[in-house]
Amino acid sequence: MSCKRIVLLGATGSIGASTLRVVAAHPERFEVVGLAAGRDAAGLQALAAQFGVKHLALAAPNAEGIPAGEEALCELAALPEADLVVMAIAGMAGYAPTLAAIEAGHDVALATKEVLVMAGTEVMRRRAEKGVRILPLDSEHSAIFQCLQSQASQPACVRTDAATPKAEARVAEVILTASGGPFFGRVAIDWAKVTVAEALNHPRWSMGPKVTVDSATMMNKGLEMIEALHLFALDPAQLRVWVHPQSIVHSFVHFKDGALLAQLAQPDMALPIQYALTWPDRALHAPVAPMSLAQMQGLTFAEPDLRRFPCLKLVFEALPKGAWTHPILTLANEVAVKAFLAGRISADAIAAVIERGLEAGPAPFDEILRRAEETVRALSR
Repeated sequence: MSCKRIVLLGATGSIGASTLRVVAAHPERFEVVGLAAGRDAAGLQALAAQFGVKHLALAAPNAEGIPAGEEALCELAALPEADLVVMAIAGMAGYAPTLAAIEAGHDVALATKEVLVMAGTEVMRRRAEKGVRILPLDSEHSAIFQCLQSQASQPACVRTDAATPKAEARVAEVILTASGGPFFGRVAIDWAKVTVAEALNHPRWSMGPKVTVDSATMMNKGLEMIEALHLFALDPAQLRVWVHPQSIVHSFVHFKDGALLAQLAQPDMALPIQYALTWPDRALHAPVAPMSLAQMQGLTFAEPDLRRFPCLKLVFEALPKGAWTHPILTLANEVAVKAFLAGRISADAIAAVIERGLEAGPAPFDEILRRAEETVRALSR
């Protein structure tokens, strides 16, 4: 078995840590040849020393002489010796490096959902032209991907031959599961009074602050719906969301013949990451405890009350209007969450920023960001 050479962008974040845990568990299968981070130069250098990596990049300028900025990230993503690029940079900063990796002919294991939400049509078009694969790292999309695996057809994200039968032709609907975050169990949610600490207190997953806030508002599930549209060539009417607090079932696929397939696993990101890194094979072991039958007892599912989660409600209302809504949903949300984390706006204003962006209509990325910042200033407390 040949050793797969990996470039990891977002090495010092939670996805990066889980990726390196998988690499360390399979030293005979993987070699890290490039590492990038945001601004943590010391952390990046420590990982480079641990894994013997010489090609480094940072998003932010630094005093250590590490290549920095978008161009440096793109050069690392296009590293000629790479076989697979793991994209775990948070937010829209992952867009240009993802395109650079695709243009270089590299498969991309994608955790940065904003890349497909912002420009999924363009990214998937270039993917098809280059004949590379987009391998999903989110646990929900990995679950869908695993359920769609078949000798008879292939999912859109890895289909490289137009003559190959389409897996989505057999799908009736896809059900994305959500943990519900810290607020689903509350009888009433007063978003105006929600604190940053409360929003960051996720009951199941350890993630970065932006993703954790998105989980609290359930906006993350809305963004994952858009990501699923592109990865699996689905229609908005085929997407549903169920809240599943135990986070054991990661998604369902309901097929047209009536079968309902699900993927169950520990709530640990190492498992979907490992599946992407080893695809189309499966590893013989993982750095995660196996599932037990006891854990499968008492699993619960409920449809979310969209009146209590206005961000998710906005997504359900926007998707039938067309792809022009996708970048507004992600960019307006990104600006709003950043402002909330900085204490500039209250949590209820996040939905307001998104809603006003949608009301303003289609616009280039820069204009969407400008409008969102303008709304944040108007709503600042």
